[in-house]
Amino acid sequence: MRKDPRKWLSLSRTVHFGDVDAAGVVHFHNLLRWCHESWEQSLQAFGVSPQDVFPTSRINGDYYPLVALPITHCEADFRLPIKNGDQLKVFLAPQKIDFARFQIETKFFCRDEYVAIGLLRHVAINSQTRKRTNLPEQIDTWLELSSVNMGVREV
Repeated sequence: MRKDPRKWLSLSRTVHFGDVDAAGVVHFHNLLRWCHESWEQSLQAFGVSPQDVFPTSRINGDYYPLVALPITHCEADFRLPIKNGDQLKVFLAPQKIDFARFQIETKFFCRDEYVAIGLLRHVAINSQTRKRTNLPEQIDTWLELSSVNMGVREV
């Protein structure tokens, strides 16, 4: 069993020149991209590979994913400007909603100041029928073990 949720729920990232707009602050869409990338990084740190998340089936010689996890809702709030070169601490708070849905709240801090928050909500669907289905087992385990929310700052 994996030990400490802080190992996969507390991350960091550097703001790069390409992340900011002409005003020198992060372009709004990058926050949601960072939320998604942080989720991927968290899964990897937890020990989940993309093949575990998206198992495939062979149909007529081609491989197709059995499960898709489309985003059904997203939102982002900025509290302070995020600038080129900023070193961000990223804290994830995943939550299982039901057998097929989950969400990940992602909080961003710079120099111990709360600068932004993003939320992504996903649903598991059968990629062929497009009907809701159970979350992949590895995602379900990640959610269950992450529910402790250790290392996630409350604001």
